[in-house]
Amino acid sequence: METQHMQIGEVATRTELSLRTIRHYEEAGLVIPSARSRGGFRLYTETDVARLMVIRRMKPLGFTLEEMRDLLDATDRLDSGETLGTGEHEALLERVRAFQQTATEQVENLRVQLSRAEDFAATLDARLRQSTPTAGA
Repeated sequence: METQHMQIGEVATRTELSLRTIRHYEEAGLVIPSARSRGGFRLYTETDVARLMVIRRMKPLGFTLEEMRDLLDATDRLDSGETLGTGEHEALLERVRAFQQTATEQVENLRVQLSRAEDFAATLDARLRQSTPTAGA
């Protein structure tokens, strides 16, 4: 089966990441184009797009590039099909569990921040309605 390749522009559209951001993640070693065209253009696969989506989802939760690299390494090793010792397999799963717990905590923190922001916007809205003269007054 032939792997379908996409150029960076299509990947940018699909992931809603800028070309610059994708290149930055490449320079950081988080995603490497699967191939290059004869003209030297980066070519990506669905696997590369999925990897970029993991990175995109981690970013707003405050994960560092090193943490992203660590998670991707763990999931790559778990998905590789290579035979892992029981202890090594469990250690990799524990790394993924730690990221899952951190992500859950960060989501809760963002919910609190969003609630506060919504309260603030509602307060400003009420203040403006209170201060706007009514027609005919």
